[in-house]
Amino acid sequence: MAYWAGGGAGGWSQGNSPNQRRGRGSQVDMINRRGIDGWDYDELGKVYDLGLIKRLIPFITPHKWRALGAIIAMIIFSAASYAPPFIMALAVERIGGAIIEGTPESLDRAVADTRFFGILVVALAVVMFFAAMAQRLLTGYIGHHMLRDLRSDMFAHLNKLSLSFYDREEVGRLMSRVTSDVVTLQELMTSGFLNVLADIIGLMIIVVLVAALDPVLAALALSVVPVLLFFMIFWQKFAARAFIRVRQAIAIVNANINENVSGVRVVQAMVREPKNFNDFEKLNNQNKEMNLKAAELQASVMPVVEILSATATCFILFVIGYRAFDGALSAPEAAGLALGFTLYIQRFFNPVRDIVLQYTMLQRAMAGAHRIFEVLDTEPEIIDPPNAVALSDIEGRVDFCDVNFSYIKGIPVLEKFDLHVSAGETIALVGHTGAGKTSVTALVNRSYDIQEGEILIDGHDLRSIQRASLTSRMSVVLQEPYLFSGSIRDNIRYGRLDATDEDVEIAAKAVGADDFISQLPSGYETLLHERGRNVSVGQRQLIAFARALVADPRILILDEATANVDTQTEKIIQRALETMLQGRTSFVIAHRLSTIRNADRIVMMQSGKIVEIGDHDALMQHDGAYADLYRMTFANAN
Repeated sequence: MAYWAGGGAGGWSQGNSPNQRRGRGSQVDMINRRGIDGWDYDELGKVYDLGLIKRLIPFITPHKWRALGAIIAMIIFSAASYAPPFIMALAVERIGGAIIEGTPESLDRAVADTRFFGILVVALAVVMFFAAMAQRLLTGYIGHHMLRDLRSDMFAHLNKLSLSFYDREEVGRLMSRVTSDVVTLQELMTSGFLNVLADIIGLMIIVVLVAALDPVLAALALSVVPVLLFFMIFWQKFAARAFIRVRQAIAIVNANINENVSGVRVVQAMVREPKNFNDFEKLNNQNKEMNLKAAELQASVMPVVEILSATATCFILFVIGYRAFDGALSAPEAAGLALGFTLYIQRFFNPVRDIVLQYTMLQRAMAGAHRIFEVLDTEPEIIDPPNAVALSDIEGRVDFCDVNFSYIKGIPVLEKFDLHVSAGETIALVGHTGAGKTSVTALVNRSYDIQEGEILIDGHDLRSIQRASLTSRMSVVLQEPYLFSGSIRDNIRYGRLDATDEDVEIAAKAVGADDFISQLPSGYETLLHERGRNVSVGQRQLIAFARALVADPRILILDEATANVDTQTEKIIQRALETMLQGRTSFVIAHRLSTIRNADRIVMMQSGKIVEIGDHDALMQHDGAYADLYRMTFANAN
């Protein structure tokens, strides 16, 4: 089916979609309730969720050897980076002892040791360089491939979901899943887990090395760790709330900017600039205050770490000095231990601090993973049954048999709707906003499933037909056609990729689009901007008509398709409609009298029910609801 997305129009749009009924409210109000992307920011998620980790494994499995290589490179890098203080402590002890001994042999040994330890440190630096490079290359490769795979899966799945899903979800929320949540998850699976693992391994290496230097001093140095952990856990609770408020504040600011930019015509027309600026300043100041509070909390970490590090260092140096004066340690041994422990104490607190600081990142990443899989776990509501019939072609006979339908349970849109349309017949649907006109056309192409009754296509229950075989024989043109970035030619053959250039041009000529396309400098190769903004509304509509016609549908749906065009363009379209409607079953929703009068039958709808049916002359003679509607709207409009 060639389906050209767009919105309803004016007083004749059906107005029955869930979003229209429930009302969205302002974006700021929405964010105050749920946050910028609909997620409840009061709960960031678990730091470790085994179920989510298991679901992420398939994205890592194709790169398992590279992942193993990255882990090995990380371990090598950690070992090489934490080894120098140990080597330097040994070097000071041995070289210092040899110098104090003062014999020629000891001095030669000191020179040899100096050379050996110097070469060893340089060698470790080289190892660190290659290990770091290998880790970055491998994690970068894995990360970018994961990013591609996750986004591909999300994109493919979103295209399979039913329209009812998009009625419930905001576009911005879904975009956040495909963009920011996927990136957050990629960072978690590459740098996040590896960084935490590197910090843990680094701590283990430091503990082993300081214990190798002196077990008693190692135990004394580590005695301050519980104090640090207690502080960081206490700090994290306040920091998590502060970071949540920061995200909420910037979300509200962004939404306010988006709302004002999107509605700039209304803002300027109603001279709302001063008031809107004052409102924005309040939100912007709130954002500043939230960021300052978060910055104050972050700034409190380093002083505490430095105080504990300095305390531990002073304590260890005091013990070493005491043992040296007591004769338990020689001067070289004391100097070596003092150097080694001083360096390791400084390094020890960094991974501890990093692990705690990454706590919120892990929570956020797990929450992002949950949101991603929440979308991927959403099942399409419109699915083909196992024994679905594939129709090679259709005549176009459509029967609505006592159909009941609602978007939201308990709020009926169509009730006992009964309509029988012959193949090739043109049906005009008219009625006030909310009558259910667009819902009828949405059910024909099975954008939604009915709750009761039957819809038959050529005698086959709509739900028993393979949807692909059905929609490939349908085209829909809405009031505001959606044009994609690309050439005009590609947009016209969007729903029929095998259409030749000749097919495209024949369709364009048939609807009158060729007249303006041929006058463009690049003709059919003219590149359209986003949504086709570089052509007029009427020209976009003509391209949409050509796009529908080139698909050669058996069933054609025109939903307010001529509402946004001028009189001259409408005349062109009316001539094109004679070609488009000929031999095709057509459902037309329009507020132009010329479009409706040519219909074989006019269906007058009220509150989801048919109240009158017949041609224009018969309904006017009947002088009922249609005649009243005509006198109120059509006569003035035409």
